[in-house]
Amino acid sequence: MTGWRRRTAVLCVLAGLVTSCTAGPSLRPEIVVNDGPRVEETPQERPAKVPPLEDMATDGGWRSCDEEITDQFTDQPLPPWLPIECGQITTVLDSPYAPGMGSAKVQLLRAGDGPVPVAVLNDVGGLPGTIYAARLASTLPEEFFDKFSLIGVDRRGTGRSEPASCLPSEIRASLIETDPAQLPIDVWLENAQTAGQQCSITLEEQLPALDSWRTAADLETLRQALGQSRLNGIGHGEGSRVLSVYADRWPDRVGRMVLDGLPDPTQDAAIALEGVAKGAEAAFGAFADECVLRDCELAPDPKRALLELLGQLRERPLEVATGELTAGAALQAVRIGLADRSRWAALATGLAKVRTGDGSGLAALLDPVVVGGGRSVPPSMDAELVITCNDTRTRLSPEQIERLGTDWQDKYPTFGPLAARWLAVCGPWTVPDQPLPTPTANNAPPIVVLGTAADAVTPHEGSERAAQQLATGVFVSWQGGGHGALGYSPCATEASLAFLRDAKVPRSGTVCPP
Repeated sequence: MTGWRRRTAVLCVLAGLVTSCTAGPSLRPEIVVNDGPRVEETPQERPAKVPPLEDMATDGGWRSCDEEITDQFTDQPLPPWLPIECGQITTVLDSPYAPGMGSAKVQLLRAGDGPVPVAVLNDVGGLPGTIYAARLASTLPEEFFDKFSLIGVDRRGTGRSEPASCLPSEIRASLIETDPAQLPIDVWLENAQTAGQQCSITLEEQLPALDSWRTAADLETLRQALGQSRLNGIGHGEGSRVLSVYADRWPDRVGRMVLDGLPDPTQDAAIALEGVAKGAEAAFGAFADECVLRDCELAPDPKRALLELLGQLRERPLEVATGELTAGAALQAVRIGLADRSRWAALATGLAKVRTGDGSGLAALLDPVVVGGGRSVPPSMDAELVITCNDTRTRLSPEQIERLGTDWQDKYPTFGPLAARWLAVCGPWTVPDQPLPTPTANNAPPIVVLGTAADAVTPHEGSERAAQQLATGVFVSWQGGGHGALGYSPCATEASLAFLRDAKVPRSGTVCPP
């Protein structure tokens, strides 16, 4: 198995480098019955001014992206009207071992050439922020980029921002291939112990500096580099957490922010992960319903088909180009596929092919996690493990993990054990000295939070709780499935763009149709 087994001021800007409304959220919910959500344009019970937009102060320094970046768009080309450019900033590493010292390079990509910049961050375990920003831009109206450009950020430790490539390939393979339904806590703990040791040796002082707190400081450096008095931003999934931490630390420097799938704010990882298991079950239900409606290859009963395929793989795993497709690997592939609604058809096809002994479709979903996308995009598993464990303080005994895993397997039989794995994976890691705060962003302007009813990564209930924790949070709910609403729900997308473009704050509690 060879493929899967492998605050001072700005220090340096290496490359590259708005009208006011007073609309506020209402506490009364609004049900949207079409794709054009009404928005409130008058002050409400909790008035807060939306900051004006500002043009980028530094318009030079961006350069053509190299082939390692442009090759990421070969299979799915960007529209001809959407230009992309690349850049880089250097920030302070600020490791606990050397506070305020060291440097970290952060890769940027500018999608569109509008004068108003909007920083974009993605899930740490998903596409690098640069690639995600370009993909997101391609789903938005062309006229939006007359005024705006999206600044994709590979957060420290991911993509091309000095990636945390530290896991032995065999550890990646074992973590993916081990069947979580069998609850082998000892195997997970052994893998986590090895992972922690290897990452500590490889990353040295960089290891504890890879977290959401310091990434928020990188965004403050970006704001200064762009010459903005306030930072505009879009966060997707876990990337939203970084923006919420930024808003908590620097509320007076917050511009217009949309947080799509803000994670549960609880400090108890067990509570948050149980929500993830519940959300993944709901997402598969939405996938199954959509699958039946279009008479997909898994119809008429996709849930039964999945269980039969997992049973088949438990008896006889399939050899694929990059290793072995086990039931555990297939389950992880399904969760990855559920998170990207645009890949639901490919997910159904990949699952159906397993019946005939072809695991290539599911293996392709796993490649970014355990193989990466070439030199420019390393495996995402390493950074996800390091940053997740650095951001959380919950460390449970094997007995506690075993008990929760059994309970979740009863409640959420498909994805419960998979969620419990993270409790074991972070178990041997050192507890961070500085826990993440629960962001409240007091005195910040309105912040729009989107939630998706059947979200496989950041469950709807958690996003709603996170929005309620924000002093000026405005919650918009999309009754769809996948991971994130921006670019998928016309209603939620238009509400977000109207906020960014025209300072129109949606009514908090707005519900968008599936």
